[in-house]
Amino acid sequence: MVMYGAEELVSSSELAKKFGTYLSRINTRNLEKIAVLKNNKVEAVLLPKEDYEKMCETLKRLEAKNLLDSIDKGLKDMKEGRTSPIDTLWDRLDD
Repeated sequence: MVMYGAEELVSSSELAKKFGTYLSRINTRNLEKIAVLKNNKVEAVLLPKEDYEKMCETLKRLEAKNLLDSIDKGLKDMKEGRTSPIDTLWDRLDD
């Protein structure tokens, strides 16, 4: 679970009023992230573009690794005479 400091929690109405200020604080790294609250619940998180792009790239790499690992496992099983239905291989991606 992600933790937020008190200064990182901002209501959606406050963010709307002072968007430029909060955007500047994110871009200058005065804040790592801003959690946007609606009805006292975190609904969105504002973070620097570079951080978002790194997260997307990391997720793509992780997904690719999981897919390749699943294919590798299937090929090893096939070489050892064990075969698996394709649904089983897809299920392994969730592990």
